[in-house]
Amino acid sequence: MGARVVRRMIVTLAGLACLLAAAPAAEAADPARAAEAADPAPAPEAAGRSPASSERAPTGPAAGGPDAGRGPGTYTNPVSGSFSDTFADPAIVRGEDGWWYAFGTSDPLREGEGTRHHLPISRSRNLVDWSYVGDAFTERTLPAWADAAAGASLWAPDIRRVDGEYRLYYVVTQTTVTPEPGDNAIGMATAPTPAGPWTDSGAPVVGPRRGAGASGDFKWTFDPAHAVDTDGTEYLVYGSYYGGIFITRLDPTGRKAVGEPTMIAIDNKFEGGYLVRRGGYWYLFASSADCCAGPTTGYSVYAGRSRAITGPYLDREKVPLTVSRAGGTIVIAPNGNRWVGTGHNAVVTDPAGQDWLVYHAIDRADPYLDEPFGINERPMLIDRLDWIDGWPTVRGGAWASEDPQRAPGRTGPVKVAPTPRPGPVDRRRSDEFDGTGLGSGWSWVRGPQGEVTGGALRWPTQAAELNREDNTASVLLREVPEGDWTAETRLRIDLGTDSVRNYQQAGLIAYAGDDLYTKLVHAAIWNTRQTEFGKEMPYEGRIAYGGTIVGPPAEETWLRLIHRVDRRNGEHELRAATSRDGRRWVFGGVWTLSADADLRVGLISLGGAGATAEFDYFRLHRR
Repeated sequence: MGARVVRRMIVTLAGLACLLAAAPAAEAADPARAAEAADPAPAPEAAGRSPASSERAPTGPAAGGPDAGRGPGTYTNPVSGSFSDTFADPAIVRGEDGWWYAFGTSDPLREGEGTRHHLPISRSRNLVDWSYVGDAFTERTLPAWADAAAGASLWAPDIRRVDGEYRLYYVVTQTTVTPEPGDNAIGMATAPTPAGPWTDSGAPVVGPRRGAGASGDFKWTFDPAHAVDTDGTEYLVYGSYYGGIFITRLDPTGRKAVGEPTMIAIDNKFEGGYLVRRGGYWYLFASSADCCAGPTTGYSVYAGRSRAITGPYLDREKVPLTVSRAGGTIVIAPNGNRWVGTGHNAVVTDPAGQDWLVYHAIDRADPYLDEPFGINERPMLIDRLDWIDGWPTVRGGAWASEDPQRAPGRTGPVKVAPTPRPGPVDRRRSDEFDGTGLGSGWSWVRGPQGEVTGGALRWPTQAAELNREDNTASVLLREVPEGDWTAETRLRIDLGTDSVRNYQQAGLIAYAGDDLYTKLVHAAIWNTRQTEFGKEMPYEGRIAYGGTIVGPPAEETWLRLIHRVDRRNGEHELRAATSRDGRRWVFGGVWTLSADADLRVGLISLGGAGATAEFDYFRLHRR
């Protein structure tokens, strides 16, 4: 998804303001399996009609490239750093010449350059060492139906080889199909080689789709991804937060959508769909949360699977991706190292048969290409994609790498990331809410709210916020011990489903100030209900906020904030976990707070009047 200013505020609570640009998704496999070999299930089946047209690369060197799969012993992310500072929304194909070709969204490549490259192209012999080739289009060769005078850009490419031709699908952000602004659509071009020359097909594959609003209100027809079903029928996946993700059948040339599209992932939660066929299932990879919130970007990748290419897609816990409390098994999320915003993926298979997730991410220490709060700097990364018990996860649940990794072209044992387990309950710092008032040790920011009754803290959601400059909500806090700990609560809140109740929410908070905190909440976000794990922090004279998504909520949801101190730099690392039954936990992303942050932990209930949060208990576990 290319950088853009949101006209319609959706998706995460960060949508309250601004530029929108959320370990395994269920409890991790037993750590005792850490020495097991990689999942022996078959590699992804062809999603096209010839080997090079699918997510699976050829299993041996391609013609003209006898050493194409032989790379260096190690690599370090980002792999695109040799030719660019940013290379968002990467897509990769292996050419008949033995080279791998990567395509990125239209942006300047280097800091200070200032000039957009229309779908820049790079190539590599080994998936590690990349060099710039050129651009798929120039200002003079843009598709004729792209409204260049209105500043049309090309985003989110998808590259395939089908029936002997290379096909490039892409978003055109402004077209001449209508005279209105924002009439985005999907285009397609063909070329004899991945390096070009590229020729647009002359018309949209999927045209602009009107929303329910006035003139200029168009659903987001973004993020195309091509696939071919087992019977040879071609499909295109597309869509984003405004509208949802759809799959549509294509005509035999791949140049036109035909028939009625089918929604496969709900709006206001998912974008960036990508299909992989494996072991008799279709796997839908989709990104969620803020794509472009600088140092607080929570963009992450989730998966569901289906026996049929058109769905329904369910996550590991069998929760559909199309319902208000939508599921999604986490493939990769921020893990507390330098990388945040780990999303918008493709999948490739190296000559040794190992799958790799290709994606972009943001260095939280250098999040913008030039000026703060401008273009987000999103280089291309690759990391090993493992299949654990039939579900994809990056590096066995360790997620994005920042240190040297074994390069593609080899296979070996896979370590599964261990499951965090809480220690004993610290009764002195816990409260079962079984009296007539709060236990000792609590303090309020901005005055008391709610009451303890019936064995719970009942707290109506406040018509108040804790968001950037709007810091009017009361917060209930208590001190934390030094070192590692886990805070847990069981929350009941009736937010309904499907209806719009923005942005009622309640849950846990790790608080160092009104503008420095992380929170884990069950929240109403347009027609969806999500568990958002958000972070707010000062950055370059302004306030940055972003969130990532954990597991699907229920009317009763268990929440955990897992705190540890990074022994290398003293940073506070906070990881989110959620459960729908108190037994099976979904372990989500990690946010960091500075080493000098004076943390307290507690509860919040805010975002708009009209609901009541019931907290059964607050327990602090020592580790």
